[in-house]
Amino acid sequence: MTQALPDRIHWYLNPAARNKESQKPDTSYFSSSVTQRVKKFHQALPGFKPTPLARLDNLADHSGIKSIRIKDESYRCGLNAFKVLGASYALSVYLSQRLKLDPATVTFQRLKSGKFKNQINELTCITATDGNHGRAVAWAARELGCHAIVYMPKGTASARLESIRELGADAAIIDGNYDDAVQQAAEHAAQHQWLLLQDTVGPGNEEIPLRVMQGYLTLFEEAFNQLDGKLPTHVFIQCGVGSLAGCLQAYLVEKFGRQRPLLTIVEPTKAACYYQSMIAEDGQPRKVEGDLDTIMAGLACGEPNMLSWPIIKTHADAFVACPDEIAARGMRMLGNPLQGDDRVVSGESGAVTLGLIAQIMERPELAPLKEALNFQPSSRVLLFSTEGDTDPAMYRQIVWG
Repeated sequence: MTQALPDRIHWYLNPAARNKESQKPDTSYFSSSVTQRVKKFHQALPGFKPTPLARLDNLADHSGIKSIRIKDESYRCGLNAFKVLGASYALSVYLSQRLKLDPATVTFQRLKSGKFKNQINELTCITATDGNHGRAVAWAARELGCHAIVYMPKGTASARLESIRELGADAAIIDGNYDDAVQQAAEHAAQHQWLLLQDTVGPGNEEIPLRVMQGYLTLFEEAFNQLDGKLPTHVFIQCGVGSLAGCLQAYLVEKFGRQRPLLTIVEPTKAACYYQSMIAEDGQPRKVEGDLDTIMAGLACGEPNMLSWPIIKTHADAFVACPDEIAARGMRMLGNPLQGDDRVVSGESGAVTLGLIAQIMERPELAPLKEALNFQPSSRVLLFSTEGDTDPAMYRQIVWG
């Protein structure tokens, strides 16, 4: 079922999500054993600490539900976003294979030992980014001693460009959108025999995107451990290319099976490639063309990750496409919480889910969506603020303006 409001909130309810008869894709790459291996790797990173799970109990009470928890990734490794989890794991696994080491036991410390310095220094990795992934790649490359090149789409904020350059990477803004930057990075990787460290699948390039996705398992395992056994009934996740959302959906399937929480995928209206793919109802992914113009820079992706697409289209319960003002509302609410609730500095791509929750609970015209998602006074909601103020000027403009 698909519905839309005049102000461009669109939603689609997936009839296949809980269908026992539909064919299910393999999610074993995100099993509990893989999760524990990835988590162990991250725990050995320099300065690694779990990020906090913020409590919004008073907002939950105001909204008529039991609880709202939101994972605050602005504290992740000093990089203000979650992306380092994927980039560090993928690069380390690749290097361990190249150096003929056991990927299951590799650590940053072992790779940084003088024994492998010359071989690692020879490596150049290249990627495309809207900001956070590029900074994560630059950080991982700097820590391990290899070189990074980063391409960014037109319209990228100068603060995001400079934050990547400050980590030692060669970064440039191209004349094209995010998908154009991905294509250019892939072409240059093939031309120069560089490592394409991307979460987008291309011909012969599935290993790295899979490792990037697996790296995000640590985020979800932390969050569910921090819930102290009080499992959510509803999980909302923002979605760009879909690597984070696909990993979360696979994690929920592996960990909880049919008892898993209801998952809603949230995208910007102008870059809603998963929503557009689902409403076509033919099982095929769709590409959104154009500039992908949205303040949610980290979600401005026009084409689904082909590793995530089968998992999400089969298992995700609902898809919502939101206008930018919903993300802005979420940023203001998180930065100025009700008394007694935790404050979260959340960027444009991090706050859209909280803004959407507020809309669902407040607006009578969204009652059909609220009912379809089965919100009750006992409902427990889990969200993920995937970035802090990664563009400080934009953050102030939205929150102060």
